[in-house]
Amino acid sequence: MQTKSIVEWFETCLGQYLLEREQKYFDKAVANVFGYNAVQVGFPQYDFLRTNRMPLKFCAAPEKGADVLAAPDFLPIETNSTDLVLMPHMLEFSSNPHQILREVQRVLMPEGNLIVSGFNPRSLWGIRGLFGSPREGGFPWRGNFIALPRLKDWLTLLDFEITEDRQCCYAPPFSQEKWLTRFHFMEEAGERLGRFSGGVYFLTAVKRVHGMRVIKPEWKEVRARKRAMSPIARKIKGTAATNEPPKAARIGTLPQGEK
Repeated sequence: MQTKSIVEWFETCLGQYLLEREQKYFDKAVANVFGYNAVQVGFPQYDFLRTNRMPLKFCAAPEKGADVLAAPDFLPIETNSTDLVLMPHMLEFSSNPHQILREVQRVLMPEGNLIVSGFNPRSLWGIRGLFGSPREGGFPWRGNFIALPRLKDWLTLLDFEITEDRQCCYAPPFSQEKWLTRFHFMEEAGERLGRFSGGVYFLTAVKRVHGMRVIKPEWKEVRARKRAMSPIARKIKGTAATNEPPKAARIGTLPQGEK
C-alpha cells in the first residue's frame, strides 16, 4: 500500500466525497470516549482523533508522518494499556487481518473501545471493485473488502461486544463530481431509511473480559452495621435504658423466682 497513491486518490472528487463523510462520523464517534490513551492505526495524513479529549493521542503506522512507526499487526504498545483504538480501512489492505485484530485486542484495556471503518463488498462500491478495469487497480479497488457480518463474527470470537454499526456513501462511486451530485438523493434515502447498502461501514465494539465484576464499596451496609452496634438510650418508666435486651434474655434463662 503506497502512501502516494492513497493521498492522490483522496484528492479526487470521489475521495473527497468519502473523506468528508468519514471525518464527520469519526468526529462524532470519538468525542465522548474517555480515558487516557487513544491510538489511530494507519492513515497518518488525516487526524481522525481530533475531537477526542484524551491526554495522549497518537498515530501508529508504517508510513512516514506517523507518530510511531509500526506495523499494524505488531504494535509496540503495552498490553491492556489503551482506551481507544481507531482503524480506518486497515483490515482490507492487510494480508493478515486476523493478526491485526488480535493485536488490537491485546493492547486494549478491558472495556476499551474499538472503531473500525471498511469498504462494503455488498454495495455498488464492492461491485466496482470486482468488475473495474485493470487501470483502476489502485486504492481502494485492489483491497480485499470484508463483509460486515464476517467482521462481526471475528470480533465476537475475540470477546468484543458490538455496540454500533453504521453505513455511508450510498451513491455510486462515480469519478466525476456532476454524477455524484445527481445521485445525491441515494445518500439521503440511505441515511433516512437504512435499507440500502452503503459503500463504507463503521463498526464500534467494546472489549469484554469474562469473569470481571466491578466491586463497589457497600457504604450503606457499613453504616447500617455501625448503627446497629451503637446502643441508643431510651426512657422506660422514668428510667434510662438502652436498646440492648435484658441479661436473662441474652443468656436464655429466667431470673430466679420467675416461671
